[in-house]
Amino acid sequence: MAASPTDTTGPPDGATPGRHDGLPAVQQLEVMPTAYFSLDADWRFTYVNAAGERLLSSTRAEMLGGSIWELFPGSLGSDFETHYRGAMSTGTPVTFEAHYPPPLDMTYEVHAWPGPDGLGVYFQDITQRRKTEQAAEHNARRDALLSEVGSCLAETLDAEQALAGLARVLVPALADWCVVTLVEDEDGDPKRLRDLGCAHVDPAALPLVTRYSTLRLAALTPGSFVAHALQHGGVTHIPSGATEAIRAVLNPGEARDILDELAPESGAVLALEGRGRTMGLVTLFNGPGRSALSPDDLVVAQEVSTRAGLALDNMRLYRQQRQLAEGLQRSLLTATVQPDHLQIAVRYVPATEAAQVGGDWYDAFLQRTGETVLVIGDVVGHDIAAAAKMGEIRSMLRGIAVATGASPADLLREIDATLETLQSEVVATTVVARIEQTEEQVERGERTVRWSNAGHPPPMVIHTDGSVTPLVADTMNLLLGITLTTQRTESTVDLEAGATVFLYTDGLVERRDRSMRDGQAALVAALESVAELGLEELCDEMLLRMLPPERQDDIAIVAVRLHRQDRPRPAEAGETVVPDTAPPDPTAESGYS
Repeated sequence: MAASPTDTTGPPDGATPGRHDGLPAVQQLEVMPTAYFSLDADWRFTYVNAAGERLLSSTRAEMLGGSIWELFPGSLGSDFETHYRGAMSTGTPVTFEAHYPPPLDMTYEVHAWPGPDGLGVYFQDITQRRKTEQAAEHNARRDALLSEVGSCLAETLDAEQALAGLARVLVPALADWCVVTLVEDEDGDPKRLRDLGCAHVDPAALPLVTRYSTLRLAALTPGSFVAHALQHGGVTHIPSGATEAIRAVLNPGEARDILDELAPESGAVLALEGRGRTMGLVTLFNGPGRSALSPDDLVVAQEVSTRAGLALDNMRLYRQQRQLAEGLQRSLLTATVQPDHLQIAVRYVPATEAAQVGGDWYDAFLQRTGETVLVIGDVVGHDIAAAAKMGEIRSMLRGIAVATGASPADLLREIDATLETLQSEVVATTVVARIEQTEEQVERGERTVRWSNAGHPPPMVIHTDGSVTPLVADTMNLLLGITLTTQRTESTVDLEAGATVFLYTDGLVERRDRSMRDGQAALVAALESVAELGLEELCDEMLLRMLPPERQDDIAIVAVRLHRQDRPRPAEAGETVVPDTAPPDPTAESGYS
């Protein structure tokens, strides 16, 4: 006997129709909006309520007494058959979701309750709930992707690194594989494109994509999808037949052969636009096992391209600002003199961040009496304004020193007075050192270093035995430009031939992850380890050992080696050479960095 509508084996909580006082159970099933039908042990329909008729698109006269598998053959081999038979064989109720594709496009939660005579089945319409959940899941995935894209682009100011990282973020989130392209000039000339990043969901296929990315730009014809995206911007979508479509705009050769092997079925080219210009491109591909980008996917792809385009344009603007500040700074750092038997080496390294470039300087020149003056300094503040102030105080110091022949302390007093008279707001730390020698010292091969320190890190002396000592005065003087009444003192030290004096700005020793004292100790240890090197090699090696990966400040160095005078001038001391700019930064970055 089939399960009847009055069986006590009711639906689960939430599926039971509400009670209508005085109505029999069958009438309750008829008026409830939940679809219900019952099957006997031979899978024949024994009851179908009105909502069930609407759901199954058949009348009860057509269904009652008929087998569910014959009336609805599409159920065979489906989740319906699996769960219905499982519930009947185990006697355990089951609950599962079922989606009916378009044109019905409905989702139901199905409850199958076995009883002694058959199976009762309830269908609850959860279409709207499921659509809401799917929309929330889609938004969460979109937000997560956009967040990851933002993080990827914010981690570096180097366009090449950013685009390589972007490729890895987009696969497999939006596509099976992709290629990311940088537009290297502002006019969007296709000849100036560079493919910088690629990714593939299958690691084994990545070498093919990498090779394809090195070949495809040269193989593209003028009517390519890449050219279209450059000209028109936005998203160029290839919903199907991507292999044939792209093959048609590739010249015969290896690139076309690799494309045939990769066999994309669909694709899209996104223009990365920032402030009215196309900064790059992203080409997305999907294989035949993955659907083409949906309208929602294309919206997300457009958001990704907008964010990436603005980030690339910010990198371009950053590069321009950095080049301007660094160019101004370098133009103010003229070449140094090379006095007889003295070897002088200088270095300037800009900060990683453009806003931190400017303010540090070095100098080395002769006074009229023949003494060599060394200067290292750091204007308080950064950016182009600091570079301009640096040029002001550097020129002022150099001019007064040559005109007056003043000693270091007197020279700094004159600078304080001049800044006060001109009402200049320049404030700077500096060390001025003068190398002096008497006739008696010439015979002994000695020289005297006379210096005055205005709030700057102490210079270091590398002795001929490899030991290193700081040039620390008994009293530390205030910075330049603080007050006219600042006391200026100077100190002297006699050095043997072969010694080296090493002056530097605080960017070499000061870092966020360590104290100034620890930085000074690291500097002494590094100098001791390179003491035997030639002066130029020593300066290069110090930069390699002391520079942090991300430089928060620019760095200037001036070093002088006191060569012996009882023999001809050594070749390494060289002749005075005036290059167009200061020596190049050995850690200089390229591209958009």
